[in-house]
Formats: sequence, structure tokens, C-alpha cells
Amino acid sequence: MGYRHAEAYRNHDRCRVVACADVVPENGDAFADAFDVPAENVFEDYERMLEAVGPDIVSIAVPPAIHEAIVVGCAKHDAVRAINCEKPMSHTWASAQRMVQACWRYDTQLTFNRQRRFAKPFTEANRLLEEGEIGDLSRIEIGWGDFYDTGAHSVDLAGMFAGDRPAEWVIAQLDYREEDVRFGAHQENQMWAQWAYDNGVHAVSSTGRRTELIDSAFVLRGTEGTVRIDVDGGPMLELERGGQREVIDVDGENIHNAGSEPADRLGSFFHDRLVEHLVDSLDSGDEPALSGRIGLNTAEILFAGYESVRRRGRVDLPLEIDDNPFEEMIESGVLSPEPADD
Repeated sequence: MGYRHAEAYRNHDRCRVVACADVVPENGDAFADAFDVPAENVFEDYERMLEAVGPDIVSIAVPPAIHEAIVVGCAKHDAVRAINCEKPMSHTWASAQRMVQACWRYDTQLTFNRQRRFAKPFTEANRLLEEGEIGDLSRIEIGWGDFYDTGAHSVDLAGMFAGDRPAEWVIAQLDYREEDVRFGAHQENQMWAQWAYDNGVHAVSSTGRRTELIDSAFVLRGTEGTVRIDVDGGPMLELERGGQREVIDVDGENIHNAGSEPADRLGSFFHDRLVEHLVDSLDSGDEPALSGRIGLNTAEILFAGYESVRRRGRVDLPLEIDDNPFEEMIESGVLSPEPADD
């Protein structure tokens, strides 16, 4: 993921990739070769990099369990004005909150790399909502991906559609029979979750194999119509009102990339738009759409979903736990997935 971040900075006319840090020297050298980073600016220790180079913006693309230590370390450094961190936000609920608090304390802009907020299927869907094309939004349905990893995108997007409001409660259940570990974190095989935002909008998510709840990645249901995103065998964005369906133009983009991107791109144009947004926010002082505060809304739903599984009941928010209930259930033997094949 670090390559995708760097590519987007390189494509911005006000940014330069000036240094990198990787605990594996060979990886750092390869990255430096790809982005013309001088040999003297390649480090194994990020703290030495901060002292030697003093970057304005730091991107963090490491496993979730070590996000906090590096985010807080960078936030404390006088030179660092902004941090863009990979998702998922962190490995525990308490850790996610501490990162946001530290960046607030040290006046450092913190964002999380949820670049799909800048994809036209989602921005155009949000425009339709804001213009009242389906009346008042009442329910968001998600049938794409998983709950923790991809959910860092899908639940974040649901929050965007709901006006970036916090949730009031979450109820969920999951299945984890085959081990799936990504970036050091377990990922459930199948998940059902329902939650309600404090503005009355409800959301449901059914993810995993053989969980075809809806015919699209997202369905947005309003009092006067419906918006569908990434329709199975159909258009990328569709508006339904009064029994009539209309295809909405998204310039050939899909939920993963801009469609016509060069074959040698490492990331997507969505990453370029993200970097432009975070630089503009840094200039203006406005809160970014990917801010840590907004990210906590998503993280709270994810960890509350796992806590609902652990409690076997609804979880009312704010969430009053510190750990990751999913990981704790695995460690305690409540969940015992079959080991993955090597």
C-alpha cells in the first residue's frame, strides 16, 4: 500500500516523496529505487527519518497493530503537519481512540486511507441523496466484501451517506470456521450486522461467501425512491423512482478504480484525489472527510459489531470496551477456526 500512497504524492504538483522507513532494508531500498529517494533518506527507524528529514506529511502503511505507536510518534514531532494512515484504523477500540486524541492534542491532521469516498459511483450517489432524489434516506444495505477489512470502506461509506453521524446501537453475528489472517489481524468468514445512526437512518450489512442478500454492493432506500450501486449484471449506479429505473453516468468508473487507468498504475486515481483533498484540508484548516474523528464512527461500529457477537445481544453506544472482541474470542477458544493451508 505504501507504493500507492507514494504514487499519489508524486502525482501532486505540491508534493515530493523525500524519504522512507522500513524495518526490512531490502524493502526500503526497493521503494527508494521506485520513487527516486536518495540513499541517505532511506531508514530502518521512522524516528530517525523524522529527525533527519522533518517531513510535512507522513503516510503510514503498516499492520493495524502498530498504527498507534507510529501515528503518536509522528504527531509529537514538530515538523509533521499531517498523517495519512492505512485502514483498518487500529487493532483495538482503545488504540483507535488514543490515536485521534494524540493528533488532536498535538494539532496534527490525521486521516485514514479510505480513498473510495472519491469514486464517482459513491460521490454521485451521495449527490443524489443531497439533492433529495429519493426523499429522506431511511435504510442503507451493504452486500459487498467483509466486515473488518473491506468494512473499513463499506461502513465508512454508509456513514458518509448517513451524514457522518455516530451510531446509537449495533447488533451482529458472525461465522469463523476457516482461518483468514490479513496484515496480522483475523478476518471473519461471514457477518451479519445491523445498526442505527442517531438521525434515524438504519443500516444492514451481510458479507462473506454465499450471502447474497441484495443484488448490488449498496442499496440506499429512501421515502421516495432507491439508489443502487454496482448492480449485479447491471449498471454501476442506478436511480429508481415511481417504478422507473434510470442509469446515472459515472464516467466509466467503478467501486475499485476509475476504469480507464494506465496498466502500470500502482494504485488508482482515487488515491490521487485523496491526496489532493488532504493537502487542500491542510491549507484551509477544514476537517477532512477522512478525519480521525469521522474514522472513529466507523471503528466504533466495527468493534461494537464484534462486541455484540461476544455478548450475544445488542450493544448500545458509546462503546465502553478497550479490546478487540473478535481477537479475544479467538484467543479464549470461543472461536476455533481451522488453520489456513500454507
